[in-house]
Amino acid sequence: MSQNFPKSENLKSEKAIQALFSKGKSFNKYPIKLIYIISAEKEKTQASFSVPKRNFKKAVDRNRVKRQLREAYRLQKHLLEEKDGKKFAFMFLYLSKELPQYVQLEKAMGKLLKQLTDENI
Repeated sequence: MSQNFPKSENLKSEKAIQALFSKGKSFNKYPIKLIYIISAEKEKTQASFSVPKRNFKKAVDRNRVKRQLREAYRLQKHLLEEKDGKKFAFMFLYLSKELPQYVQLEKAMGKLLKQLTDENI
C-alpha cells in the first residue's frame, strides 16, 4: 500500500457520510474518535476528517488540525492491509478543545487503526 493520500481516497459523498453516522460503529482513543463502516461496493478505503467549529473558532486552527490528522493517517494506513477485500469508509473526529501536538495525534491514530484491524480482520 502506498503512502500517499490521493483524492480518490477522500470521502466526500454526502450519502456515504450519512450512512456512516446512521449505521457506523465507533470507538475513541483520545483525542480522536473513529466512526467506520465496511463498504464492499467501494473501490478503495476512503477517509474524511472533521474538527468542530465550536471547539476552534478560527478556520486556520481547524485546517491545521485536519492537516495533522491526514498526515498521521497517511503514514499509518499501511496498518489496515486490506484482507478479504474489505474496504472501509472512515470519519475521524477531533474531540479536544486544545491544539494538539503531532506526536499525540500520531500515537492515537496508530492505536485506532490497530484496534480496528484487531476487531475486523
